[in-house]
Amino acid sequence: MTIKVGMISLGCSKNQVDAERLLAMLAGDGFTICNEMTECDAVIVNTCGFIEDAKKESIDTILECCAAKGEGSLKCVAVTGCLAERYREELAREIPEADVVLGIGSNGKIGEAIRKAVMGEHFTEYGEKESLSMEGERMLANEPWFAYVKVAEGCDNRCSYCAIPLIRGPHVSVPMEQVLDEARRLAAGGVRELMVIAQDTIYYGVDLYGRRRLADLLTELCRIGGIEWIRLHYAYPTGFPDDVIEVMAHEPKICKYLDIPFQHISDAQLKAMKRRHTKADAYRLVERLRAAVPDIALRTTLLVGYPGETEADFRTTYDFLAGLEPAFLHIFPFSERPGTPAVDLPGKVPPSVATQRVAELEGLCERLHGVFCARAEGTEDTVLFESTRRDGMMFGFTGSYRRVKVPYDRSKVNAVCRVKLGAMDETHDLLGEILD
Repeated sequence: MTIKVGMISLGCSKNQVDAERLLAMLAGDGFTICNEMTECDAVIVNTCGFIEDAKKESIDTILECCAAKGEGSLKCVAVTGCLAERYREELAREIPEADVVLGIGSNGKIGEAIRKAVMGEHFTEYGEKESLSMEGERMLANEPWFAYVKVAEGCDNRCSYCAIPLIRGPHVSVPMEQVLDEARRLAAGGVRELMVIAQDTIYYGVDLYGRRRLADLLTELCRIGGIEWIRLHYAYPTGFPDDVIEVMAHEPKICKYLDIPFQHISDAQLKAMKRRHTKADAYRLVERLRAAVPDIALRTTLLVGYPGETEADFRTTYDFLAGLEPAFLHIFPFSERPGTPAVDLPGKVPPSVATQRVAELEGLCERLHGVFCARAEGTEDTVLFESTRRDGMMFGFTGSYRRVKVPYDRSKVNAVCRVKLGAMDETHDLLGEILD
C-alpha cells in the first residue's frame, strides 16, 4: 500500500529546511507526498516552540489534525520539530491522539514511524540532537526560484531569553564543501536566489576551522553558475567580521540587504539579555556597513517588554531605529520560555505596556518602510519575478527586497529583469516597467 503523506511546517525558515529534508526522505522511501490534507493517510506537523504564540499555534494545529483523523481517512498524525524536542514526554502525555512524536535527532526514523502508526502503533523516539542530519536531498516547499541554505545548526550565544540552545544544542557548522554541493544541486534545479541561514550565520566555521569563515563561504557561493543572488540572514551583530562587509561591498551576487537582529539598544537591557554587544557597538557597526555599502537595506529584530525595560530604555531603542531607518522590522513582545534565565528576572513589564510599545514601533516601521520604498521611485533596478499572479499583475523583488509589480508575463517568471520603477501604491508596492 502506498501511503500518502502531507506536511504542515510551522515557524522559521530553518525549520522549513528540516521539513523539506523530511519530505525528500519520505519520497525516496516510497511514500507519496500529498498537498491535499483531506486525501492524506498521514500528516506531519513540523512544530515551532520558540515563543508562546508559536507554541500555541503548534498545539492548535496538532489538535486540529487529530480531530480530522477522527472524522476522515487520516490514519496518522506525526509531530516533529522544536516543540516535540523541547517538551518530549509532556507532548506525548498531553496529546495522546498524536500517533508519532519524534525529537529532532530522530527525524531519520520518520518513514518507519509513519508505517507503524498507519498500522495502529504509537511511535515515540528522541535521538541525540547531534543525530539531526544537515545534508541530503530536499523537496522545496516554496517557489522554485529561491531556497534557504542552512549553514549551521544550534547556537553558542546563550542569550538569557532564548531556548534555542536548549532545543537545538550548541553551534555546529556544516562543512563548506557540503554547503557548496547543496547549493550546486539547488542551482541545477532552477534556484536563482540563495538565502543563507543559521541561528548565527556570522559564527559560521569557528567550530570546524578555528575561525569565522562566512566570507570565504559567501565568496565560493558567488562562483556557482545559475545563482543570481545571495541574501544573508540571521547575522548577529556581535563580532561582525570586516571581511564579510568587504564581500558584501564587492561581490555583485550578494544582495545589498542584511538581516541583523539587534534585539535592543539600551545597554541595561542588552546586559540583562546577555547579549554581547553594546549600544556603541551597534552604532559603529551600522556606520561600517553604510560606509562600505551605502545603499544597504537593513532588517532587524527587536524584543520589547523584557523584564526591567523602562520607558527610557524603550526610547533609546526607538530613537536608534528612527535614525537607522531600517527597511524591515520584526518585533517580538517578550514571552517567558521555561528553562531560560529570563524567567526568574524581576521587573516584569505589564503586557498592556509591552503591547503599546510594540504598536508604537510597528507604526514607526510602517512609515520608514514607506520612505524606503518611495526612495526608489523613478530609478532602475534588477528584479527577480515569482509566479504569483493577482489582478493581471505579477510580482517580484529587487535585491534590496522592494516589491515590484508589472503586467503578467509568463516568460518572465523566475527571471531576473531590468526594470524601471514607477510610483508606489498604498501597499508600498512599486509599479514597474520591464526594460529587457
